[in-house]
Amino acid sequence: MSNLPTSAVNEFPISASDVGRQPSDIEREVVRLFEQFRTPLLRYTLSLGLPLADGEEITQEVFIALFQHLQMGKCERNLRGWIFRVAHNLALKRRKSNRRLQDHPQAERFLAEQHLDSSPNPEEQVLSARRQRRLLAVLEALPEQDRACLRLRAEGLRYREIARVLGISLGAVSISLTRSLARLMCADER
Repeated sequence: MSNLPTSAVNEFPISASDVGRQPSDIEREVVRLFEQFRTPLLRYTLSLGLPLADGEEITQEVFIALFQHLQMGKCERNLRGWIFRVAHNLALKRRKSNRRLQDHPQAERFLAEQHLDSSPNPEEQVLSARRQRRLLAVLEALPEQDRACLRLRAEGLRYREIARVLGISLGAVSISLTRSLARLMCADER
């Protein structure tokens, strides 16, 4: 290294976390995280109203960014929160660039249709469909921040992680989830 100019040495910084960590270790870690979080991330991006193709592309972009993040020796604490935050930001950018905001997000309709059980009798099916329409109506009437909090909580993120992903306070997450769940429970009791 003493023969290299100072500028060349600074081009490739090596952090303490890089010592003993080979690219194959990073690749294995990213693959493990991809297998663990691919489906929840895809569900989350779809719940933001993006088409499936966009959701899949964003999911890939997140893990490419994660690989680069780890390769540069950056912070490895709370990677789940980091992954969802990057996905959230990319999804919002994509949604804005697509300019395809709809009154009824595709993902919520898709998820509701998947939960319909074909085995109940016709009366039970009608009651179930009415219940789902009521709950979806309440869900769609919630402010965007409340829906985002619910989606992230449904993906298993803790309140603190949700606050980091959305860039809001822990108290705001708690209030948002409490308010949203109360509205959903009230609609479900009808």
